[in-house]
Amino acid sequence: MVRRRDNDKLQNYLNERCAQLGGDKITHEITVFDPLEVFGKGGALEESGAELKHPHHFFAPGKAPAGMDAMAKKIKEADCYVIVSAEYNHSIPPALVAMMGHFGGSNYACKPSAIIAYSAGPFAGARAAVALRPFLSELGCLPVSKMALFPSPNEYINEDGSAKDPEHRMLKQIPGVIHQLEWMAIAMKNQIAKYGPISS
Repeated sequence: MVRRRDNDKLQNYLNERCAQLGGDKITHEITVFDPLEVFGKGGALEESGAELKHPHHFFAPGKAPAGMDAMAKKIKEADCYVIVSAEYNHSIPPALVAMMGHFGGSNYACKPSAIIAYSAGPFAGARAAVALRPFLSELGCLPVSKMALFPSPNEYINEDGSAKDPEHRMLKQIPGVIHQLEWMAIAMKNQIAKYGPISS
């Protein structure tokens, strides 16, 4: 039996919950960028070898690899970001930093983000979540105040991403985070539409 990563479980659970939380007025179109796939064979950043040697904004227009261009376009078109992160050496996984760092801050600017972290132990990825706040702020996608932190996700999320107990107290963190993110995403998008992005 192949054990799925906790990230896969959380991703599948979040996809389902976001669809339920959207309601009649808000729809969620979700694109997932997983460092394992992005840096892997056939991935958008395969040529980088997971090393931040030549980020997208270092290329002249039209000279970046096609996959990288397509990924940059998706990132720039997004209204908000949900960062799902494990905790690695008490901080952010290097692969996540490298993946997001391949794209300049102008792609993320004036849009909100939400932090969801996890770990196998009782600290629930809290140290990674705290480290993500300044990182995301410097990229320009400001994190909302609420976070969702999950200790030992395998205890309440099944391999396929379904909840073992939908009423589990840990899972009750999600609606508040998503509602804050929705509110900020709509507010920022309206502000950009009316006044344009912040000038440097």
